[in-house]
Amino acid sequence: MTDPRFGRSSAGLLHRLRPVPVDPEDLREVAAEVLPELATARLRVVLADDRVDGPVVVLREDERTLRTSVRDLAEDMTAAGVAPVPDSLAAALSSWVAHRPVPDAAAAAAGTAVLDWTDRRRAAVGWRVVVRRDDVALPWTPSPSAGPEDVARVRTRAVGRSAEVRTELRVQGPVALWSHPVVPLLASAPFTAPELVLDRVAAAGLPMPDMHVVVTPGRPVAGAGAGVAARLAESTGEPCVRLPWRSLPTLPWI
Repeated sequence: MTDPRFGRSSAGLLHRLRPVPVDPEDLREVAAEVLPELATARLRVVLADDRVDGPVVVLREDERTLRTSVRDLAEDMTAAGVAPVPDSLAAALSSWVAHRPVPDAAAAAAGTAVLDWTDRRRAAVGWRVVVRRDDVALPWTPSPSAGPEDVARVRTRAVGRSAEVRTELRVQGPVALWSHPVVPLLASAPFTAPELVLDRVAAAGLPMPDMHVVVTPGRPVAGAGAGVAARLAESTGEPCVRLPWRSLPTLPWI
């Protein structure tokens, strides 16, 4: 799989099979130009020299810190097939910074609840708080300093925002499809309020009081009657979960 941290700068399979190495010194030169522009009032971006690791990049945002050597970053970019030219390296660095860990304050201020896989087996889904940065949605993991009340407050606010996420609805015969035009993972956000989803699809001419949903996180969400949904799940060709709409509010938090 392409490393998502480097965005569209990651090349296709053929390029990754025959990668051109990213030179750490070239990457450092690009980083010296690009990284200062990515800093914000809350995000500190530091390019420094370490006696052992050589040049390192350190990201600090509230309680979160991410530190990696330029050498390791160059190796990861090589493995991802990032082209070793300044524009591609700059884009990959920007994407890497965008994929930094989500602080508690950011989750509280802008978190959204979506359905995601509960583990790597991809056999079950649950609710997860994510924060959108440009065209990606990054998962939030509570910090050790976040107490149970803090976590519950962040999740409650995220649920409230999710019901307002604008998704695209298409009706194709007995099937309704919800998608997000920019961030695919957000397609499931409105399902935090399934009754409103039912109202919307009924207004589109497809009443489904017994709707089942077929969910593959990061893909459009399908809704249909139980029989049609079962056939969809069997024919999708990729991991998915089929659920009656009434079970959605009871799914666990990840």
